[in-house]
Amino acid sequence: MRKLNVLLAGFKIFKPFRVLALMTIASAATVSIAQATSIVVASTTSTEQSGLFGHLLPAFKKASGIDVKVVAVGTGQAIDMGRRGDADVLFVHDQEAEEKMVAEGFALKRHPVMYNDFVLVGPADDPAGAKGRDITAALKKVDAAQAGFVSRGDKSGTHAAELRYWKLAGVESPPAFAGYKACGCGMGPALNIAASLGAYVLADRGTWLSFKNRGGLAVLVEGDRRLFNQYGVMVVSPERHPHTQRAEGQKFVDWLVSPAGQGVIAGYKINGEQLFFPNAAQ
Repeated sequence: MRKLNVLLAGFKIFKPFRVLALMTIASAATVSIAQATSIVVASTTSTEQSGLFGHLLPAFKKASGIDVKVVAVGTGQAIDMGRRGDADVLFVHDQEAEEKMVAEGFALKRHPVMYNDFVLVGPADDPAGAKGRDITAALKKVDAAQAGFVSRGDKSGTHAAELRYWKLAGVESPPAFAGYKACGCGMGPALNIAASLGAYVLADRGTWLSFKNRGGLAVLVEGDRRLFNQYGVMVVSPERHPHTQRAEGQKFVDWLVSPAGQGVIAGYKINGEQLFFPNAAQ
């Protein structure tokens, strides 16, 4: 800045204009610094709609000074964003798809970060008789009863899990019965539709716990080990996409899997109930 002042003085620029020039350059430098300390995280709707990011990101900003812009979409769409280089970090929950992305060189190392579980939600009076601890038995009953069922239908991690469960139940995947409706939407809207129709829906527990418009819905199936829902985090490969913010993205990943980040995740509760369980160290 001192050299620039001397240079401008040498051209005998009128002082107000010289001050204006210095202010413009300083402003540009500030914008450049701000751009370099922000990242885009493509994540699932469940992490956003459960309220986790509202709890998590202020703690990360305080620790690092880095701003995070979250783009909440289905896991499939988030992974597509990573492949295109439209995000710096992916925070998703479809381990098979995540590992494939790393193997193909579109992302750096995948880190497990936390887990919760899926639950089958449906009308409290349970017209299909689905209630229990076996997700495949429950889906067979929903199919047999031709009951209403709302699917995310959006290539999200929840949608991928749902299709696996139908297949395990020996039901066509996706099902063809009349009551099956794919909304192509996030978890919150899918729950709203199920509440309005009195239909069944597979949900992640985090979004369910934060969902306010439950109507006559209740959790009918939980506790099946197959309902385990693991989340992973990855930095998008700078070799594929040199414009991405690798250093800042890696700081976010490193913080998430550190004792500090894991503690913040564990501390997120609704009505005293923990929504996500950190497991980066396992």
